[in-house]
Amino acid sequence: MMWEHAGMKNSLNLEAGEIILVNKPIDWTSFDVVARVRAMFAIKKIGHAGTLDPKATGLLVLCTGKMTKQIDQFIGLEKEYTGIIELGGTTKSFDSEMEVIDKKEFSNITENEIDLVLKSFLGKQQQLPPMFSAIKKNGRRLYKDARKGIEVERATREILIKEFEMTSYDLPYIGFRVICSKGTYIRSLANDIGVKLGCGGYLKQLHRTKVGPFSVEDAYSVEQLHLLGQKIQAKVSIV
Repeated sequence: MMWEHAGMKNSLNLEAGEIILVNKPIDWTSFDVVARVRAMFAIKKIGHAGTLDPKATGLLVLCTGKMTKQIDQFIGLEKEYTGIIELGGTTKSFDSEMEVIDKKEFSNITENEIDLVLKSFLGKQQQLPPMFSAIKKNGRRLYKDARKGIEVERATREILIKEFEMTSYDLPYIGFRVICSKGTYIRSLANDIGVKLGCGGYLKQLHRTKVGPFSVEDAYSVEQLHLLGQKIQAKVSIV
């Protein structure tokens, strides 16, 4: 399968169609990455296959040219993430983008309790998307209402948690690795874990490591793409 050969290359045939793997920096939106790469290489047709929140880092799959026709297929692939959940409080956005509220005691939570709660999320289930999301309701993005303090009724979605394990235990921080289906909100998982533990919790850090066969280990940094763009432009100037 040609997807498996995507990764770092010395040259790119962007107009004909490429899959570009990018390691998204923190505080960049997925659109920021697309816009920057479009400007770097003067690409007309480019898009990304699966949004990452601004506070998340890691693998973003970009498609150019004819490869944009396959974006929907890439969006449907399973994802792997690593991250940190902070116990003892919640945020309205379920992640570190907003201030911590409703602080509670967490020091009595044991490693075994956390392990059991994580395992309880394995398998198929219904998940309620967070208000701070880009999902549209009546043609309007949910986060726009959320920022005004408006709660909108929304439907649950079926998701699949294939693997979910604790990688570190250092209260109030819980390290984790999860493999899940498309459309899974890890922020919501963090919040739900806090609810089950009775102490609150929110997503402190998130890093996407895989999208289907693609790995962040094969991804360009924004700086590497910038240098590659300069080399390509230099060759075009010489010609």
